[in-house]
Amino acid sequence: MRYLDLFAGAGGLSEGFIREGFEPVAHVELWEAACYTLKTRAAFHYLKKNHSINIYKRYLKGEISREDLYSSIPKEILESVICREISDDSIQEIFGKIDKLTNQQTIDLILGGPPCQAYSLVGRARDPNGMKGDKRNYLFHYYVRFLEKYRPKYFVFENVLGLLSAKDKSGIRYFDVMQAEFEKCGYKVKHDVLSASDFGVLQNRNRVILVGKRTAEDFEYPRPNEYHPRANVGAVFSDLPVIHAGGGDVHHCNLSEHYDSWLDTAGIRSKSYPVTFHCARSNTQQDLEIYRRVVQTWNEEKRRLGYNELPDNLKTHANQTSFLDRFKVVAADEHASQTVVAHICKDGHYYIHPDINQNRSITPREAARLQTFPDNYYFESESSKPSCTDAYKQIGNAVPVLLAQKIAAKLKEVWDE
Repeated sequence: MRYLDLFAGAGGLSEGFIREGFEPVAHVELWEAACYTLKTRAAFHYLKKNHSINIYKRYLKGEISREDLYSSIPKEILESVICREISDDSIQEIFGKIDKLTNQQTIDLILGGPPCQAYSLVGRARDPNGMKGDKRNYLFHYYVRFLEKYRPKYFVFENVLGLLSAKDKSGIRYFDVMQAEFEKCGYKVKHDVLSASDFGVLQNRNRVILVGKRTAEDFEYPRPNEYHPRANVGAVFSDLPVIHAGGGDVHHCNLSEHYDSWLDTAGIRSKSYPVTFHCARSNTQQDLEIYRRVVQTWNEEKRRLGYNELPDNLKTHANQTSFLDRFKVVAADEHASQTVVAHICKDGHYYIHPDINQNRSITPREAARLQTFPDNYYFESESSKPSCTDAYKQIGNAVPVLLAQKIAAKLKEVWDE
């Protein structure tokens, strides 16, 4: 079953479908850093399939350059990542590139969801116009163009909860317009709100998952089978070395031999690969004081300190009406952590170790594990130099891989019905 991934980001949704045997034809994404991540992941899958995975391992260790890695990969594999904004000006060019890649074979499935800022409740709260008139509100029109051209049997459209309430200037819900357009081009549509914590992800993360099927008849929503592991958040980090602020290594860390089996069950642990991006930001004196207050509030009251509870001298963000949960405690004994968000690159989550005070924000690798990315997943930057900021943004914006895998498994189960 061959698919396209639109607005692909770093590929969390796609990776889950690959695990279930779906085959990507192309990924379309605007952000160059994420496109390099997609190319590097495509390189991983190619090299693994062709028994040349040591090349990838050398790249993770920093022994060869990105250019060296890509030189080992067929041109058509790298060109399957189309780094373009989807617009009126570009869509025919994108169609042409995809047509060349399909080699006259059908597209069975389309995945993806437009950028969420225009629909998110926080995004609307921050924007003076409530995001009304923002062009990102209308990117679903291009999604429809892809459905009309390739006529896949199914599509899976993912977005934030705010999609269900966002309205245009005349008060009409974008979601209603969207569903009407999907149905007009031949698809019956069902949707549900899925919580990642119901499907094995140790994180509170809710998403609208809309499934369309090309049929004239009604169909039952393919809700994934729930999975509630007994592991807690401490299991996510159980084998990573203890590091302090400013410590760690972008290219490699030594995992402990003792770890929670959930890491294997979730497909995260990759003992035979170098584990990258387990490196922590340095703390300022301001960070230290904020963390002290955050930890004290958690230990004494078991709640997360709100941004506006900080004294004025510790508030440096101009925006003090939204993102008030900037400093999120990630406690080892919880069964679902707080949502990993894109602005973690600026604010971070503070991990409370059961035994050791590490006094730092979580690392990109820890955030990636909460998002159930496998340890051999490498997050690129626009330059060839590793960037924790770019990694954080890609990880925070992604669909958790395990949630995507559960969706893919259920879709595969009902495919021929």
